Amino acid sequence: MSQPATSPTAPSAAPRVDSRAPRWVGGYTFVIALAALVVALLTPIESTLLGRVLSAEFILVFVLWLSFGAGTIWGNAAHPFAAFYRRVVQPRLSKPIPTEDARPPRFALGVGFALTTAGLVLHAFGVPYGLAIAAAFVVIASFLQAFVGYCLGCQVYLLLARAGLIRPRTPLAA
Repeated sequence: MSQPATSPTAPSAAPRVDSRAPRWVGGYTFVIALAALVVALLTPIESTLLGRVLSAEFILVFVLWLSFGAGTIWGNAAHPFAAFYRRVVQPRLSKPIPTEDARPPRFALGVGFALTTAGLVLHAFGVPYGLAIAAAFVVIASFLQAFVGYCLGCQVYLLLARAGLIRPRTPLAA
């Protein structure tokens, strides 16, 4: 059962997300990105565009690109791994559900979307190791999120907000 995006007592409050969900999503992302990185490093890049686009590493990163894009455009709840977490895993966890501001994790999904976009474009144009480098960044960030609980994209969001380069409609929590 999904939780309301905002608190009923504060209709203008920032959207909230289960704080355990980003770690779960990070774990799935880590596994897929690591597989893409290993395949990209162990197989030579194809000589044709069709061969590059149909390669295993391209398809794996494309899956991540789609999920990052859904989460960035339609919100954290639209991310397929988060939807799985919300429907299958969350009901089995203890209550109460800890929540956090949804804006930093959504920004982090946008960073992942940008990284995977760059990797896919570089790979499609035949740039050696372009996809591997992008996948390596995603592996590092998702490892930190899943296993350490440190969200790099969230920290970038907070730094940009504190510097005044991002202006949230509602204030950030202290």
